This record gives sequence, structure tokens and C-alpha cells, in this order.
Amino acid sequence: MKTYDWIVVGGGITGATLAYELVKVGLSVLLLEQHATPENATRYSYGGLAYWSGTTPLTRQLCQEAIARYQILSQELDVDIQLRELNLLLTISADTNPETAAAVYANCAVPPRLLSVQAACELEPLINREVISGALTVKHGHIHPDKTAQAYIQAFLRAGGEMQISQVLQVLRGGVQTNTGTYHSANVVICAGGLSRQLLKSAGIAIKVYFTHAEMIEIPPVDLHLHTLVMPANLQRFQLEAASTQVDELWDETGNELVSPILDVGAVQFLDGSLRLGQISRVLTNPDAQINAENSEQWLRTSITQVLPALGNLPGTWHHCLVAFSNNRLPVVGAVPELKGVHIFSGFSNPLVFVPPLAQRFANFVTGKDDEICSQINCSW
Repeated sequence: MKTYDWIVVGGGITGATLAYELVKVGLSVLLLEQHATPENATRYSYGGLAYWSGTTPLTRQLCQEAIARYQILSQELDVDIQLRELNLLLTISADTNPETAAAVYANCAVPPRLLSVQAACELEPLINREVISGALTVKHGHIHPDKTAQAYIQAFLRAGGEMQISQVLQVLRGGVQTNTGTYHSANVVICAGGLSRQLLKSAGIAIKVYFTHAEMIEIPPVDLHLHTLVMPANLQRFQLEAASTQVDELWDETGNELVSPILDVGAVQFLDGSLRLGQISRVLTNPDAQINAENSEQWLRTSITQVLPALGNLPGTWHHCLVAFSNNRLPVVGAVPELKGVHIFSGFSNPLVFVPPLAQRFANFVTGKDDEICSQINCSW
């Protein structure tokens, strides 16, 4: 049976990008993805590229490397990934002081500019002026996330990589066991997003990668025009993540709901006129937990209608996926000490920005080249 240099588990943007970069440096790679039609966080992402948001030398450097990477990516992958620049509009709720909201972003590489209610509504005419005290704005990159992941996969296959639609059941020393057989490799890297913790647990490895159950509504193409990418200035999701990781052991008990769910009202429109509206985040420790779709959709639509009245009742479909995160907003990248040959590449808080430059660095790092950033992130967990 064939033995690969690397098996990459997970075909979202993280696994697709890393598999491509590993093949590019001359390694034999098998990419395993459980769904023929993606149902992952990449598929339901807004597609935003927050180049401006770096707050440390490390994150600012990765943001700059991502900008350079994306400028040539459509040409390299031979697919239009729909790279463009949008105005990001960060809404400030009516009961919040605008200057207080702006201060949270003061350390960003490019701090967003504070807008009055009038200026915010001129930038985004669909906003309900009655529910905001102002807004922040900054130039924000944007791609079509699913097209980008699929472009990476096709480039990976053209470069000699192999892919199988197969569900990984257990990580082994020297390979993985799936629902279709056992595959052998010198190295395995887990890029399975919200399922990463569960997969590594199957090998007896405890890793501090977590997940939320994220919910959004997908709207087919409409004539209505949303001018900006809308999100709240006060993102509750980050507070939710911090609160839920205080006691790591609670994540090993399925059935826990560690904190109350939150809803960050956001919306983006793609070039074909389709929309994604979200997002509810729930911390349920069971990755297979059942969610009441009808109640969730009603909550989403009611909240979106308050902020963007023209969008909340458009016909569309509720979706649900898992979103991975770490306990310190840094990705969890590197070798797993407990099992030789097993690695992790997950937990990204800003995946569409951080994954492309880090995947390049990781591929070079594992072929023996020194990389200060990979070493630094590996030590962080």
C-alpha cells in the first residue's frame, strides 16, 4: 500500500492551502475530506480579509504577507478568486459611546475611522439609523472563500497531489483510519477546524483547540445592493470564546453548553448578488449537537431586520457549521509532542488572512528550513 509523506485531514481553506503548499515543496500528499460538497466554515464564511487588524508585530507581519500573497493568487491558481476591496462598516449600537467603541481598535495596524450616524448611512443606505450611535469604517479585503478553497484543491491536484472523499475516524501512528480504509504516511496534519479536537482525542491527545456552532442565512442573488460588509464594532464572539475556554476539562464532556449563545449581526453581498447574513455562535461541546433551526432562523431574521430592515425577510436558507478557535486568538500550529509525526494546523481566528502565509511557512519549515514565526506559534501552546 502506498505511503505518503503527508496526509492532510480537512478540505476547507486551511487543509486545501496547506496541502497545496506541501506539494509545491516536493512532498507526496494525500488530502482527505469527508464531504463531497463542503459543509465547513469556509463554505459559509463572509470572505472578509482583515488585513488592517494586526495588533502585534507577529500578526501585522502575517497581514502584510497575506496582502502580497493574495495579489498573485488568482494568477497562480488559475482561477478568479474574486479578490476586491470593500468598505467594512462596524456598527456601534445606540446605547454605546462611539469614542469608547473606537478606542478598542486603536492598536490596529490601520485603526478604523469613526463615522457619525449620518456619514454611516451615506456609506451604507440600508442601515437603520435608529439603532446606531455611529460606526467605524476601514478598507477591507474580500474574496469568495469557497471558490478560493476549491481553486487551491484543483491546483494541488494538478501539481500531483491526491484527494479522497473519506471520513477520518482515528489518527494513528503512521497514518489514519477512515470509513473507507487505512492510509499510511510519515506525517499527518489535522486541519479539520471544529473537528480537530475530537480527532486528536481519538489518538489520546489533548489539544487546546475549541469550536463554536455558527449559524447564518444564505440568500440567493437579489437586485438589492449592499454597499459594505456590515459587522458590529463590539464582536461578542471573541468574548464568548474567551469565557468558554476558562476550564479546558469541560470540553471533554459532551453535552455541555458553557456560555449563553450570542448573535453578532453581520451581512455581506458577493459579486453574483447573493448574501450571507449572520451570525449566531453557540458553545456546545458536542460537535454533533442538534440545533433548532426554526428558532435560530427566527432569531437571526429578527435581529438582522433591526439593523438592516431590507434584508431580514429575504427568502433564503439557514445553515450551520463548526468554527474552530484557540484560547489566545493565535493559531495552533506545529508538531504534537505526544505522537511522533502528528501535527496540527487549526484554531485560526482570522483564517483567510493568516492561513496562506502560514501554510507557505509551515511547508518550508517541515522541509528543514528555519522559520521564526512557525517556531514562535508552536511554542505558544
